[in-house]
Amino acid sequence: MLSKVVIVGGGTSGWMTAAYLRAALGDSIDVTLVESRRIKTIGVGEATFSTVRHFFDYLGLPETEWMPKCNATYKLGIRFENWRHQGHYFYHPFERLRVVDGFPLTDWWLQKKPSDRFDQDVFLMSAICDAERSPRYLDGRLFEQDFVEQREGGELERTTLAEQNTQFPYAYQFDASLLADFLTEYATERGARHIEDDVLEVVRDERGWISHLRTREHGDIAGDLFIDCTGFRGMLLNQALEEPFISYQDTLPNDSAVALRVPVDMEVKGLRPCTTATAQEAGWIWTIPLFGRIGTGYVYAGDYITPDEAERTLREFVGPEADELEANHIRMRVGRSRNSWVNNCVAIGLSSGFVEPLESTGIFFIQHGIEELVKHFPDATWDPRLRDAYNQAVANVMDGVREFLVLHYRCAARSDNAYWRDAKTRAIPDGLAARLEAWQAKLPTQETVFPHYHGFESYSYLSMLLGLGGLDLKPAGALALMDDTRVTKEFQLIKDQARELVQRLPSQYEYLAQMH
Repeated sequence: MLSKVVIVGGGTSGWMTAAYLRAALGDSIDVTLVESRRIKTIGVGEATFSTVRHFFDYLGLPETEWMPKCNATYKLGIRFENWRHQGHYFYHPFERLRVVDGFPLTDWWLQKKPSDRFDQDVFLMSAICDAERSPRYLDGRLFEQDFVEQREGGELERTTLAEQNTQFPYAYQFDASLLADFLTEYATERGARHIEDDVLEVVRDERGWISHLRTREHGDIAGDLFIDCTGFRGMLLNQALEEPFISYQDTLPNDSAVALRVPVDMEVKGLRPCTTATAQEAGWIWTIPLFGRIGTGYVYAGDYITPDEAERTLREFVGPEADELEANHIRMRVGRSRNSWVNNCVAIGLSSGFVEPLESTGIFFIQHGIEELVKHFPDATWDPRLRDAYNQAVANVMDGVREFLVLHYRCAARSDNAYWRDAKTRAIPDGLAARLEAWQAKLPTQETVFPHYHGFESYSYLSMLLGLGGLDLKPAGALALMDDTRVTKEFQLIKDQARELVQRLPSQYEYLAQMH
């Protein structure tokens, strides 16, 4: 019987894995996590998307317990600035589209053009983000009541990604290092063993499977299943087991980042409930407001700008608050391992794969990998069909996200320099070219986007295509022949509801200050 799981590497991926395995499988398995004191975690992936709520709910962690300890804030979507032209912005929110007479409001918007801001006309979240409101009232109630958050008695509803049958209206932004610390305590209190040591050698048996780890101070550590959370190094999967890495660099050229942690008085500055992605000369800058500081960084392509130029651009973007702050330069490995599960080793997190954090998918990849591992957990027979199904699910998610991100660059109207012009002619993944062609005749639906689960629904594709402005789009022809009375009322209803919510909801700072 498989009973010993050894996780190599801590950080967000390692401790999310340890915590989830203890919550899911309890005392039936032994979980040991080995991490080096000398290896720094990347620790800049601070934004998530809405599916992450399932992770915290599964662990039985209410927001009031973990959010203050991780300086967490709410994220209702992503604000894209300057992707069409300087001064233009739009939101990609966590909000499904309303449908009138069989057509989503995006089709109706193209037909009627009630204003030049599609996101304000078809979504509520845009107004809430602009007004820096909290998605919850001061008494803790969610502004939208379509969600069962707790069972009778107050216990959190325990769900996984498979139960995402409705769109939860927000995600979180948090300090990744503080979350890792919090989950360390959570997992060890529930029986996970924590070893701080350097792994000197990954020892394989005659089959090529990992038999044990040789450490500097704790000797040999044996296990049945080994989980590689060693980041871009891929110490177990890529180095010891020599599993090849499939690069996405031909379609997503951004390969570097430089990051800053900027202390800010949020009571004075305000706390916008979203991540901001601001297009730059050779990439884009993220702005993630946490409770007490801003996480910011420039994701760029090294073929178009040097690290020094990128750091200078970021400091100028931040302003005087960036003076004297230490910059963290990161070289990114963009792509995925050919297989994330090889023999008795499963890679989760950066060792499995990574795309640039444009849609905050890093922690989603971790969560998805962990959940799929539990669903495909091996027994003593190590049935290879479980491994194959796991590898296919992980590959589908990463390939789908890659395609969605390529769309951002391909369809951005901005074309003021070589970087943005090259984005229109660069290679794109198989299938995306045909889909882009089809979407110019008929807007995307769930049936015409990337066909496998990857976390994004058709409304996300519609948000980006309408916001980026670089693809010629037209409404369904039938709309010109239909009575538009109902949709006119729906557009007005959204305006009225948005106005009322902005008036009634507290500011995000006010809500979180009360929580703290």
